[in-house]
Amino acid sequence: MDLADFRKEYSDRGLKREDMDADPVVQFSTWFSQATELGLHEPNAMTLATVDASGMPYQRTVLLKYFDTEGFVFFTNYQSRKAKQLEQNPRASLLFPWITLERQVIIQGTVEKISTAESLRYFASRPRESQIGAWVSNQSEVITSRKLLMQKLAEIKEKFAAGEIPLPSFWGGYRVVPQMIEFWQGGPARLHDRILYRREDATWNIERLSP
Repeated sequence: MDLADFRKEYSDRGLKREDMDADPVVQFSTWFSQATELGLHEPNAMTLATVDASGMPYQRTVLLKYFDTEGFVFFTNYQSRKAKQLEQNPRASLLFPWITLERQVIIQGTVEKISTAESLRYFASRPRESQIGAWVSNQSEVITSRKLLMQKLAEIKEKFAAGEIPLPSFWGGYRVVPQMIEFWQGGPARLHDRILYRREDATWNIERLSP
């Protein structure tokens, strides 16, 4: 299939260096708020890229649950494929594809597990069905049929029919501590604007990249 005609001319919104905040997390918060206010579907959806022991990259979409000056947090099964890859190589890349706004944000950094207390606070805020789901799935493991998954769901529901559902020992959060954040704004004639923040000790160096 030839996709050469799938071409769209970007608007001339522009991205000026003087309009960017000195702190990339503050700048991200501004863009995230704009994406939310415009009603983008799941603006917190992000592509998470990790690398296995052989150097093969893997990508999947996960949800950003919160962020602050310390980093960007998502949750998963600690026995999943992504978790095993992060254990071997605790580095990752995040991509927010806000296509409607003709924007992308790329974040690269080191990855660390958050504390159990922090994971528990978030787990307690999840809907009960989502809490049960965390117990049901042996994430990334091969299963012979969906029927077995539903049987386990019924078992877990019965097990925790009364009272609160405890935090699984194999489930929790990761924090991506940013070392680089790039803000990309689409431009006409493919002359896109790219502003790169690179961490240097306790400060951020800001550069403009060629499209």
